[in-house]
Amino acid sequence: MALFELTLVLLLTAVALTALSRQLEIPYPSLLALAGVAIAFVPGAPTIEIDPELALALFIAPVLLDAAYDTSLRDLKRYRLSLALLALGAVVFTTVVVAFVGWKMAGLPIAAAIALGAIVAPPDAVAASAVLSQFKVPHRITAILQGESLLNDATALLIYRLAVSAALGTIMLSNAIPVILLATIGSVIAGYLFGRVSLLTLGRIEDAASSTVVQFAGTFAVWIIADKLGLSAIITIVVYAITIARRAPRRMSARRRVSTYSVWESAVFVLNVLAFVLMGLQARSIVGRLAGDGQGEAFLFAGTVLVVVIVARLVWVGSYVAIIRWLARLGSQEARRDLPTFGGAVLVGWCGMRGLVTLVVAIALPADFPGRDPIVLAAFAVVLGTLVLQGMTLKPLLRWINFDPDRSVDTEVAQARVAIMQAALDVLSRKTSAAAAVVREQYEAQRLIAENPEDAQAATEYDRLRLFAINRQRDTLEELRSNGTIGDEAYHRLEEEIDWAELAASPAGSFQPLTTS
Repeated sequence: MALFELTLVLLLTAVALTALSRQLEIPYPSLLALAGVAIAFVPGAPTIEIDPELALALFIAPVLLDAAYDTSLRDLKRYRLSLALLALGAVVFTTVVVAFVGWKMAGLPIAAAIALGAIVAPPDAVAASAVLSQFKVPHRITAILQGESLLNDATALLIYRLAVSAALGTIMLSNAIPVILLATIGSVIAGYLFGRVSLLTLGRIEDAASSTVVQFAGTFAVWIIADKLGLSAIITIVVYAITIARRAPRRMSARRRVSTYSVWESAVFVLNVLAFVLMGLQARSIVGRLAGDGQGEAFLFAGTVLVVVIVARLVWVGSYVAIIRWLARLGSQEARRDLPTFGGAVLVGWCGMRGLVTLVVAIALPADFPGRDPIVLAAFAVVLGTLVLQGMTLKPLLRWINFDPDRSVDTEVAQARVAIMQAALDVLSRKTSAAAAVVREQYEAQRLIAENPEDAQAATEYDRLRLFAINRQRDTLEELRSNGTIGDEAYHRLEEEIDWAELAASPAGSFQPLTTS
């Protein structure tokens, strides 16, 4: 019961910290990390031991699917070189450097040192996105960071699995290449097949709540089956998510889609909170076991790993950007247009905050794993250090770099809006009723505004006026229910209609309704 009460308190605390992070314009995971450390000093807090396999499935599977669902295949193809150098090159480079430090400084076995390197190698884009979304940074950078955070998890966790198996004696590192090839190819095929089956299932479900439950159950099922088959559960989930993301939206009703997105957003937030709670509780027990002479050495080792992780990423990103720019001098003028800049390299290098994946994978190490305590402590130090040091300095860094505002996505939205409005007008062109004329007039007005994307003021005013009218509609609806003119059933049906209209008028939540007073 004490654990349940503590969890409720921490969830409410996390909500307050999230609101505070918006006020301070810093990533909410940074404040969650500090709260997780504070838990280590709470007297009487319970000790929690979680099964390693359960930890990976419970925390990683839904978070990975959520990230993969929003991944753009177009951007993955467009920035494939940068993504490969980060998701593969940076992960391997960081793993090797950290493994060397672990082997030399802490005396870890080679396999255990590699496992440590794989644990701390993959950055988490959640913290970076929380800040970058507030600024008009180049779309290239945000796309690369989001794609990297998805693909580097697969790379790092594949290395982690092999290293853990080697450390426990179930596989030899010299035999790892066939295992990697089999796991990769098989996981891609399995993920695609699972995605197709999921699409057939979801297409037959109309109830929003049932659809959401099936999605969560399917996600965990895909992870468990892939793991049982000896495949890479990470790669399988990523391919599975991308497969359904390309086709599921057209097969889902608007009500199901809005409901599902809201539930997934809340679930990912709760999983982040619980992971930091586990971090604090585990850190306290580890520090207790390391009491004495070994404690100072463990903290020194953890701090060293933190510094190495930050420096390794900056060195890698800076080096490959310098090489790409140097090679581009030998190419055509067109090839030099979309080159990465050194300002972008600094930002990408500094956006190396570690988060949920590092936390959960560290917690998931078997209890008898060699060097588990110093490894987990080092992983916690890397998560806390990067989130606090890098996360809280992203905003001033962005102001110092001072990127030109990037409106490429806004332009694409405007172009697509013109096309879909014209499609609606075309299909209504043969309708001659009075209702059709009213609908055509509405679409025509929206198309005219969308045809002038440079006139941002007109688009803003259009949406503000719609929200102004919607706000008045809500007031009137409340009055009708209050004076008994309508009952609750009619009230909720009209409320839903107004909600959809408000969502259409403020798709990004950037417009605030005018007051009607």
